[in-house]
Amino acid sequence: MIIGMIVAIADEIHAMLDECGEPEWDKDDCGIKIRKYSLDAAELYVAHSGAGQVYAAAATQLLISKYGAELIVNFGICGGLTPDMALCRTCVVKSVVHYDFDTSAVDGCEAGRHLEYPSVYIPADERLVGLALKTDGSMSAVICASGDTFIDKPEQKHALAQMYGAKICEMEAAGILLTANRCGVPALLVKAVSDSMGGGAQEFKRMASESARACIQVVLRLINGVSNK
Repeated sequence: MIIGMIVAIADEIHAMLDECGEPEWDKDDCGIKIRKYSLDAAELYVAHSGAGQVYAAAATQLLISKYGAELIVNFGICGGLTPDMALCRTCVVKSVVHYDFDTSAVDGCEAGRHLEYPSVYIPADERLVGLALKTDGSMSAVICASGDTFIDKPEQKHALAQMYGAKICEMEAAGILLTANRCGVPALLVKAVSDSMGGGAQEFKRMASESARACIQVVLRLINGVSNK
């Protein structure tokens, strides 16, 4: 199996390198750093995308179109929107709301909805979500609010939770999932909380590395489980 992994920021890359060591090779491809690893039952190509939807979507498409990824995995850190999403808590994304996407002025569609979907919720692969929950019983399946804004204030987090039933927020999942779904490639998104419901940018800076390490350890177990199925 060929697996493409999207990693957005430096803290996440450092956590991955600490767990996986140096790659077989690395190179810049279309401005994206690609690292290659060989696993027991899979080839893993890791793309350091950079933050935000545009970069994440571009990296996803590159991994699918050029490297032949049959599965897209995204691991990363996120903001918690509810009290149960405590620091370093890991979760698997069951659906994504692209909350700052809005074409309602021209098509009357509700804010956050892409017209190819029946609602604002962009679904992840149900089989992979179920497999992730079986592999790691400590995780829960959550709705992720994804947009191109770092959500810093508690009142912003509360609003996203109330509006969409989302439990976490971040800046890449919508771009990844929209691209993977359009290409017919399953995607697995696993996140760890770096700033809690009452936290913001300062808590994120303090906890980013620790949360990223917690997340990559879970993701590597899941990849081994998926690739051996």
